[in-house]
Amino acid sequence: MRAIGRIITEVADTDATVLIRGECGVGKDFVARAIHAVSARRDHPFVKVNCAAIPVGLLESELFGHERGAFTGAYRRKLGQFEFADKGTIYLDEIAELPLALQAKLLHVLQDLRFTRVGSCGFLDVDTRVIAATNRNLDEAMARGEFRVDLYYRLNVVEISVPPLRERPEEIPALASEFLAKFNAQYGRHKQISPAAMARLTDHSWSGNVRELENVIRRLVVLDGEQAVEALCARGHSLGAAVRPAVPEGLREVARRGAREAEREALKEVLECVRWNRAEAARILKVSYKTLLNKIGELGLAPAGG
Repeated sequence: MRAIGRIITEVADTDATVLIRGECGVGKDFVARAIHAVSARRDHPFVKVNCAAIPVGLLESELFGHERGAFTGAYRRKLGQFEFADKGTIYLDEIAELPLALQAKLLHVLQDLRFTRVGSCGFLDVDTRVIAATNRNLDEAMARGEFRVDLYYRLNVVEISVPPLRERPEEIPALASEFLAKFNAQYGRHKQISPAAMARLTDHSWSGNVRELENVIRRLVVLDGEQAVEALCARGHSLGAAVRPAVPEGLREVARRGAREAEREALKEVLECVRWNRAEAARILKVSYKTLLNKIGELGLAPAGG
């Protein structure tokens, strides 16, 4: 991460396009905001667009805006996110989810720094820095024809790969302490993490990376009891482990409970990966939207803080 910090410092005073790669929850948003915060554009807008959270039919209008009457329901002119990001930075999260037609238009915007609104023939010039991010393997996406090679090279002027949290366990204590202070202040609590509990956090593999750690610390802070952090870590609740039963269970009950817990964790991970875009989660999991909603209710899942 110190190496990433050096890259951020080196590229900050340039307009070079940056591509951030890494698993869900590793902190790609933080890196993008850090680049903007130390750049000459820091006093201008930082605009984030989650390409996976916007329906495909609305993406072009969201990015580039539209004119009145451009399509059914376009009752007035709408400015796009590129216009809002003028003089600042636009952060295109989950860039690999853009459809090929929009990838082509984005390529021309990156080349010429100009675009047209939907339903317009006039060109608009824009002065914005583009930062893109993805958790997908773009090499495989290009091989399958799902991502344009020319767009990849246009975006990949500077590449920053953020390693998963399991590869940087020395950072876990500092991150946990930062989240603890944040949520203590937010909820008016005074929770602490003992050395033993911190060691257990450090030993965990954190498949959900920094976002999972943040959610765990939030959950621990809001629970009642002064020793909640230590007790939950000791029992393994915060790490997704099942509670040891007070009485013996039959193998069928153990298997059923284990399968339910595994299903819950898998669904939670996908939902957090797509920022709780339920339509996208249903597509990834290959189930109907209604089935997904039923599962979310059945397993008692809800967005963090929501």
